[in-house]
Amino acid sequence: MKRWQFWVGVLVSAFFLVLALRGLELEKVGASLKQGRYLWLVPGVVVYFGAVGARTWRWHYLLRTLKPIPLRTLFPVVTIGYMGNNIYPARAGEVLRAYVLKQREGISVSASLATILVERIFDGLVMLLFVFLALPTVPELPVRLRQLVIIASGLFLGALLLFFAMAATPQRVQRLSTRLLIPYLPARFRQPVQGLLERFLTGLSSLRSGRDVAMIFFTSVVIWLLETLKYWFVMHAFPFQVSFFALMLMNGVVNLATTLPSGPGYVGTFDTPGIAVLQVFGVERSLATGYTLVLHVALWFPITLLGAIYMVRESLSWKQVQAEMAREGVP
Repeated sequence: MKRWQFWVGVLVSAFFLVLALRGLELEKVGASLKQGRYLWLVPGVVVYFGAVGARTWRWHYLLRTLKPIPLRTLFPVVTIGYMGNNIYPARAGEVLRAYVLKQREGISVSASLATILVERIFDGLVMLLFVFLALPTVPELPVRLRQLVIIASGLFLGALLLFFAMAATPQRVQRLSTRLLIPYLPARFRQPVQGLLERFLTGLSSLRSGRDVAMIFFTSVVIWLLETLKYWFVMHAFPFQVSFFALMLMNGVVNLATTLPSGPGYVGTFDTPGIAVLQVFGVERSLATGYTLVLHVALWFPITLLGAIYMVRESLSWKQVQAEMAREGVP
């Protein structure tokens, strides 16, 4: 990993952790953790892996215009990717799963990354949908939350419209790049950048069909509803109750926040917004902190463990990944 990315992430995580810990009574957090009925984590983990299965099906659907790949082949690749996101900064797991897919199926890293970016945009749109659906249930909407929703809405909608335009007119994008971009690059970068753009546009081909777009959106909604159901199961391990809409709002806000650079495992960027949302719904701060910490671990540990097992089986190293990225011209 590039060192500057790591340290930027660490600084962002440290900032959010300071916000979370400032004035927090750790004794009360410990007491809330002791009250936990942790058998409720079991159905939560089962539901979460159902969401991972739905993610695998969605990626299978996005990739099928490039190459039809069986779900049993894709599931370990998806798991390795989410493990990578959990332990490396800057969502490096996305590059990792694109590399593994190339090694297994011969699909270029840049084309795979295009499909992964489409996934992320639809994830962001569903998170915003969850936030908007839950907003009428919020007693009083904090200013910072309102600002986050407005900024995120503009970014995700803008990115989606750009990708739709690129997918609909790939020849025009190629011509524009040939006229406005390629001639101004150093000679040694021109051919690699042109090839990278061609492969990236190929990865966007699923956006040319309205039916495909509808299926990707539907699958994304299913994925995040299942993940919110995990929030609901874990909530039952603690002595508080909020509505499913409140947990949808929490899910939406924390996942929008984790798009920010952060340290490994989204430390801070997941926890601080989650605690804040629960407090809006009247959950006492130390209890909200205990729940959010347990939820974070329950989301992080199972998928990371399984992904690490699959990664060991693949005998992967970051040097191999970086060398492949350099060959394809991926920055």
